[in-house]
Amino acid sequence: MACSHCHVESSPSRKETMSSQVAERIIQLISRTPTVKLVDITGGAPELHNMFRPLVLALSAMGKKIQDRCNLTVLLEPGQEDLIEFLATHQVDIVASLPCYEEANVRKQRGTGTFEKSIQALQLLNRWGYGQQENGKRKLYLVYNPVEPQLPGKQSTLEQQYKQQLAEKFGIQFDKLYCLTNMPIKRYRHDLIRQGKLDSYTSLLQQSFQAEHVQNVMCLDQIHIGYDGALYDCDFHYAVGLREKYQRNIWQVDNFDSLCNDHIQTAVHCFGCTAGFGSSCQGSLVSE
Repeated sequence: MACSHCHVESSPSRKETMSSQVAERIIQLISRTPTVKLVDITGGAPELHNMFRPLVLALSAMGKKIQDRCNLTVLLEPGQEDLIEFLATHQVDIVASLPCYEEANVRKQRGTGTFEKSIQALQLLNRWGYGQQENGKRKLYLVYNPVEPQLPGKQSTLEQQYKQQLAEKFGIQFDKLYCLTNMPIKRYRHDLIRQGKLDSYTSLLQQSFQAEHVQNVMCLDQIHIGYDGALYDCDFHYAVGLREKYQRNIWQVDNFDSLCNDHIQTAVHCFGCTAGFGSSCQGSLVSE
């Protein structure tokens, strides 16, 4: 899968992969940092990595909240028949991309056949108790990215539409919708250039800047660790190779608390997090 909006240009042709040494060092550092409450695992398809399950087991034993950024179709891959059971057993929350509840829009952004597989995977997750709000566990979050070069609408309104459409058409339930602004970097940047819309989209982000979002941007309390152990202020900085100020990696810190007061790097794409309703890994920055 090679989604048109992907800011890290994930695809089956990518060769970068995290070594077991890096994964084990991350586990060690998290164990030394009680203030780490949530670990968000992303890829590509992180579930296919040979250290995914050992990492989940270690984090679960530490009592950490775990989120899996799941492309949904991986749940249907041969050899992954027990994956949902594993995730459910260890209370791993799922954050899954579904850019629209209409097949045509999903096909445009994620490719032919992806919508059908995504729906099938969501139905399987529901059967395992995901997205059942009365359960209180096994959270299922969906992620919306605009198909066109525009800002996301109001998250609560879109969430209601998603819940109604998915329930009526497919019997699917989920906990919450995250609305994310597309960043004008990497693959999405190339797509904007092809359309002749890079300048207008960048201007839209800048003109839609909301100062009140600055105090809530995700880089204030999150860090990103690259596949090679390099440290970044956020996932988007990782995508463009913008290292944290001191160019450190996980072997140069004793715990993650030592990073708390560091200067945070900024770039033009940061306007994507502060435009409109704001954007983060957990969706809109506006309290509703």
